Amino acid sequence: MHRNEFGQSIGFPLPDWKAPPRPPRKMLAGRYCRVEPLDPARHAAALFAANALDADDAGWTYMAYGPFATPDAYRAWLHASCIGDDPLFYAIVPLPDEKAAGIASYMRIDPKNGAIEIGGIKYSPLLQRTRAATEAMHLMMRHAFELGYRRYEWKCDSCNAPSRAAARRYGFSYEGIFRQATVYKNRNRDTAWYSIVDGEWPAIDSAFTRWLAPGNFDADGKQRVSLSELTGPLLKARGFQ
Repeated sequence: MHRNEFGQSIGFPLPDWKAPPRPPRKMLAGRYCRVEPLDPARHAAALFAANALDADDAGWTYMAYGPFATPDAYRAWLHASCIGDDPLFYAIVPLPDEKAAGIASYMRIDPKNGAIEIGGIKYSPLLQRTRAATEAMHLMMRHAFELGYRRYEWKCDSCNAPSRAAARRYGFSYEGIFRQATVYKNRNRDTAWYSIVDGEWPAIDSAFTRWLAPGNFDADGKQRVSLSELTGPLLKARGFQ
């Protein structure tokens, strides 16, 4: 508990706080994927083809954008929405295929307060449930905390059960629901909020590193220890189940 000269409760001091820089437009390299700044000219065709494998378009239900009927329509959206600095979009390129199979972005970037959100995530069927998919999230988290951000946010439609499960698996703490937060696709969205803060990051980083290690997978590629088994105790220790 911290108090000021009037005896009032106040937040803990940050005497050495310095605002981090905005994320640079740079590639993040991993063992199973690359996360590289999105370039419609380089990535649009592969991304459209990968997304087209979602034959019934169910993967677009909770996205504020899409689906797209043609490659040209998708490329036009990328040019209109994904080449700015906030949101700062990246293409996720699994290795060794070298073809973009998903996207994600830093958004609501707030250096003054050290907060940054991961969002706009669209994984194609080629990327879903792969080591590359998880590693991409680890690379983007690690980059943000290494830059000096102190709060890393995850937000999603409260109806989006897979996204909420992913947040827990990645070690995000649940913070609550913002009711009637936005309108998209002619329907209401209540938004579920999650976060990781800098003091929690070292343990979460270790959990990801352990899960992603080649030795955590048998000859058939089956995980020996799940990421949830590694992050679950961290959430429980914070008072989250």
